[in-house]
Amino acid sequence: MKPYAYVRAASIDEATAAHAGRPGARYLAGGTNLVDLMKHGVEAPDTLVDVSRLPLDTVEELSDGGLRIGATVRNSDLAAHPLVRARHPALSQALLAGASGQLRNIATTGGNLLQRTRCPYFQDTSKPCNKREPGTGCGAREGHHRDHAVLGHSAHCIATHPSDMAVALAALDAGVELHGPDGDRTVPAASFHRLPGDHPEQDTVLRPGELITAVVLPGSTAGLPSAYLKARDRASYAFALASVAAVLDLDDHGAVRHAGLAFGGLAHRPWRARLAETALLGHPPNPANIARAVDAELGQAQPLRDNAFKVPLARNLARRVLAELAGRAAPAPPADRRPDLEP
Repeated sequence: MKPYAYVRAASIDEATAAHAGRPGARYLAGGTNLVDLMKHGVEAPDTLVDVSRLPLDTVEELSDGGLRIGATVRNSDLAAHPLVRARHPALSQALLAGASGQLRNIATTGGNLLQRTRCPYFQDTSKPCNKREPGTGCGAREGHHRDHAVLGHSAHCIATHPSDMAVALAALDAGVELHGPDGDRTVPAASFHRLPGDHPEQDTVLRPGELITAVVLPGSTAGLPSAYLKARDRASYAFALASVAAVLDLDDHGAVRHAGLAFGGLAHRPWRARLAETALLGHPPNPANIARAVDAELGQAQPLRDNAFKVPLARNLARRVLAELAGRAAPAPPADRRPDLEP
């Protein structure tokens, strides 16, 4: 492992200043992904900026019913938080579907968003990978790519993003709060990660020195029926072949008033299904309308030689989750009036 400098930041400003001043710096919190990549030579930072002791480890209730989740809140604590389970169950379900209990006890909210792809060509330094070393090629495109992207990929990269949590945050309209040398800003969770394009080495929209300080779940989706469903090769500790996070709200007539839908395991980032959401709005979420909406979204898919199975898999997951939420969100029928109470 390459020698590196170590900075234990005493404040958020100290952390961002230390990171921005060193092009090869990386933030360190739980380290569940970064340390592994350093051991394998995939990451070789010259400086680690330790943010694990910054005061970013609380969940705060907001006035609109939303939640502000500090960047160093542990995944296990967030999954078990009573307000998360009650108001945003899809997030709790997504966290519990990811990794093992031991890793969830260490992994943090910010670190979960910043984990790198699990593409084996990225993790093996003997193989070509444009994400790890731009200009070397994409070994997965003509190699083993069963687990790779079917949406939004490019000639330069077909990797998928591994986070379960990020998929739920995208569907729930969460925001990612950032602090950097130029001040504070908030980025929608659905836009935080980039599609590969010509620069697959750039995973996110983070600017030099910027630090994730919190994730905000808005009051607008708090308490709405939501769910997360994941398909994987084995029942525990496996990354998604495909996953779906959804939130649904119906009006008094049973038509869709709000829909949030995101896919995991299909693209370089959590894939917010805007076409499907638009197709659902204003219509009852019956099986035909759900199928039509999901098919409109997945019609954009461009599967590769060995991963076309992901398209029907994702389609069935989305239909199942949306149908389940439609049943939960349906307005209650009016109670029958007793004859002796008639005016």
